[in-house]
Amino acid sequence: MSDGLAALTAQVRSDLARIAHPSMPWLTPVTGPDGGPAFDVLIVGGGQSGLATAFALLRSRVGNILVLDKAEAGREGPWLSYARMPTLRSPKDFTGPDLDIPCLTYQAWHEAKFGGESWRNLDLIPREYWAGYLAWYREVLDLPVRNGCDVVDIAPAADGLLQATVRSKDGETTIHARKIVLATGQEGMGDWSIPEPLRHLPATRGAHSGAEIDFDSLRGRRVAVIGAGASAFDNAAAALEAGAARVDLLCRRAEIQLIQPYRWLTFRGFLRHFSELDDAWRWRFMRAVLELREGFPQHTYDRCARHAAFRLQEGAPVTGARETADGVVLQTAKGEITADFVISATGISMDFAKRPELRRFAANIARWSDRYTPDASERNDRLGAFPYLANDYALCERNAGETPWIGNIHVFAIASTMSFGASGSSINAMTTAVPKLVHGLTRGLFTADIDKHWANFRAYDVKQATVRRGT
Repeated sequence: MSDGLAALTAQVRSDLARIAHPSMPWLTPVTGPDGGPAFDVLIVGGGQSGLATAFALLRSRVGNILVLDKAEAGREGPWLSYARMPTLRSPKDFTGPDLDIPCLTYQAWHEAKFGGESWRNLDLIPREYWAGYLAWYREVLDLPVRNGCDVVDIAPAADGLLQATVRSKDGETTIHARKIVLATGQEGMGDWSIPEPLRHLPATRGAHSGAEIDFDSLRGRRVAVIGAGASAFDNAAAALEAGAARVDLLCRRAEIQLIQPYRWLTFRGFLRHFSELDDAWRWRFMRAVLELREGFPQHTYDRCARHAAFRLQEGAPVTGARETADGVVLQTAKGEITADFVISATGISMDFAKRPELRRFAANIARWSDRYTPDASERNDRLGAFPYLANDYALCERNAGETPWIGNIHVFAIASTMSFGASGSSINAMTTAVPKLVHGLTRGLFTADIDKHWANFRAYDVKQATVRRGT
């Protein structure tokens, strides 16, 4: 560790010690049905959202927690896998996992590692740097993370506990917890979405942008990218930079989306209070946002446009695809396009049954379509499939009483968007979203133990002074 980072690490620990009040432990340890200790909160996902949630819980004196991630250490989240942009798209001064503690900001880490002049000259944050910052964040806060652990089932257990089945290289184990947070990122409540005309293609002919792709193998080949959001351009650029002979980016809209509505949403009032609006307003806002593709900045477009092999095809939705000896022939509104490989940069779909950890109770997770019926002009089946969450990010039952225990499973991921707006999927929303989530978690833990708290209060007998009375 450099001298600058060592000094910053010492400052973080000193500052956190200064603001540790109140420091009194307040949760009574719970034993699981197997006789072992149960965690108060189990967090599934060790990316930026899971780490920030763990930190906020520790600051709230909820220390009996565990974070699990299926990736190896340092490769949690998308930053070193399917994120294919050179830099983050957020402005460098956006805060997030720091939760408004200055010495924990990315800027503090960058200046400690590279110097103040480097920060002043920085335009956007390289994604590898962001991954490095998150690794330091985990280390400096001593967050309890286990890697190589995949949660494959969640079930009810005795005494109101949840039971998570965890698969690792050593086999399957069982973990008990009072609450579970699913900080599982983009596809955490479903799967990557591939357009129906392309679903029959073999892996040698196509992939989703969220999958591993061997871009070097695309040198000299024709590539089609389906979609027109930021990730579509990222994947098109990666293919071009690998030497693809031609890359067609197919946009279904007559004109590509140039406005990024999420930029408007990033003010405190909206981030903090959107989830308190009624269903009609929440649906109206999120439908307007999510029916658009994620806007892309100028440098993302320029990364593609500088290549003569790049073709932007607007007004070209894919209506069919067939394999031939010459490649994949895509039928579009602009005619046929032949490609050797097709990348679907088409986002995610909500399909709870596709997630093994949710499969047991997937049919009873309430969706937005179960709770709200918009006017015919505002209907959207894709958005209606999002989970309808309680005010603490908890799952709700579709049919009350069938699986009441799912109220202790909280979703902090892209699937939270319809209920909470930018939250578990946005760096700049963390300083408002994480405290809201943790407030809900601690409220649930406190109220569930109210009898114990009353008994402890009644038994409290620590005297503050000694009075000497005369005879």
